[in-house]
Amino acid sequence: MAVLVGSSSTGKTRACWEAVQPLAPARWRLWHPVDPTYSEAALTALAHVPPRTVVWLDETQLYLGAGQGIGERIAAALRSLLTDPVRGPVLVLGTLWPVYARGYSALPQPGTEDRHPQARKLLAGCRISLPDSFDAAATAATRTLAAAGDRQLAQALKRAHDGRLTQYLAGAPELLHRYEISSPAARALLDAAMDARRLGVGPHLPLPFLKQAVESYLDNNDHDALSDDWLDQALEELSRPVHGNLAPLRRVRHRITPTTPGSSPATPPQPAYRLVDYLDQHGRHQRRLLCPPTSFWHAAHTHLTHPDELVAVADAAGRRHRLQWAHHLRYRAADYGNTSSSYVMWDEWVGNGFYVGQDFIWLNPWDTEGVDAVISQAGSSDRPSELYRGALRRERAGDRQGAETFAQQAADRSNTRALHRLAVMREEAGDRKGAETLARQAADRGNPLVLYRLAVMREEAGDRKGAETLARQAADQGGLREFDLLKRLWPHGLDPDGTPTHDWR
Repeated sequence: MAVLVGSSSTGKTRACWEAVQPLAPARWRLWHPVDPTYSEAALTALAHVPPRTVVWLDETQLYLGAGQGIGERIAAALRSLLTDPVRGPVLVLGTLWPVYARGYSALPQPGTEDRHPQARKLLAGCRISLPDSFDAAATAATRTLAAAGDRQLAQALKRAHDGRLTQYLAGAPELLHRYEISSPAARALLDAAMDARRLGVGPHLPLPFLKQAVESYLDNNDHDALSDDWLDQALEELSRPVHGNLAPLRRVRHRITPTTPGSSPATPPQPAYRLVDYLDQHGRHQRRLLCPPTSFWHAAHTHLTHPDELVAVADAAGRRHRLQWAHHLRYRAADYGNTSSSYVMWDEWVGNGFYVGQDFIWLNPWDTEGVDAVISQAGSSDRPSELYRGALRRERAGDRQGAETFAQQAADRSNTRALHRLAVMREEAGDRKGAETLARQAADRGNPLVLYRLAVMREEAGDRKGAETLARQAADQGGLREFDLLKRLWPHGLDPDGTPTHDWR
């Protein structure tokens, strides 16, 4: 495995492409996981990669950074592929920006969650750093080629600054120039797109989101001067390519051809645009101290539907003290299936309010009767997050039966946090069989944390055999904490009968 780490437009992808050309005569195949999404394609098919395959993970963060634990599962699958001699030879090639490489490699602070343990081990020893600029020897070689008649290199040598030849050849100067001279509407679209990317949206930016977000990026004069077809004009302006066939903002063309015989063509998703990488990186640096305006948060709440994106924007809003937006964005993430949002909302907003139907009711946390009345109304809600919060409130009030009722209703609506809570309550009540049944249901729905939690409780109660059984089930779901618990239970890596458990290496 080799992962090239470098800034935008430094030649990472081209270097990988040149490197694999000698493998073609040896009948190697190149596989780029992309359909239906980058992460889904990789997770589904990595287990079936045959020998003599190049696994092409361009923009590796699209795979290792996938939310809901998918990125870690992909990293674990890649480690299994690379360490299985029966499946070799294989070559995994990837590219990363330095900011992503640092994030995956950083050790967690004491007491904080380790978000990328599998990715960190995967990337250890396989990163190759690319410089941002040509050194003296490379520049001299380039001058030789330019003198031999390469007019593009001659122009790059004349116009590029500080040896940044690949960036110039990729169109970076013209992209920045286009950004600086854009019309007010086009400039506002680019600013909104830059803010969206740096706060965790994308890479595909929905057009309805951009259209609404852009409003507050325009001052009153520019806003009043907009024509009726301002959006079409701005998009046409930004879609015109510059050097290297790069456009500041390019329409994403989705493939709708069926992947299996006999199936119907996919329904085209809503129009979306992608910000060119160089402006993406430029915005992360130049706009890092700026807070997006109100229209940005409102557009995110109205038009974003991916739970990972909603959680990222909610976190960004919280860090910028846009607390009400953070609150509502987390609710929307929970409605779209993010199971972690419920815990965050409870920790930050306990007692402050509930949705009843479509209305949000703010509460005085000291008004016990009022809180209980609204919780009772929430019992008829179709929102799993509301039912789950009602369960937590009942449990804290000592009403275990009411808590289980609310939690069961939330679990029936696919809330895995509620299943987690139900399993713990059953365990605490001594119903181990019922607790394990619920824990397995939660694990099957993608939440192995509850199995780990029950294993710890069994260990604390002195039931080492039961603890190991549950920890092994959780470990099979792919979590390092579960492996650590197993190692603590059997420090020599052996079952009581001397059978090896796991290879801790």
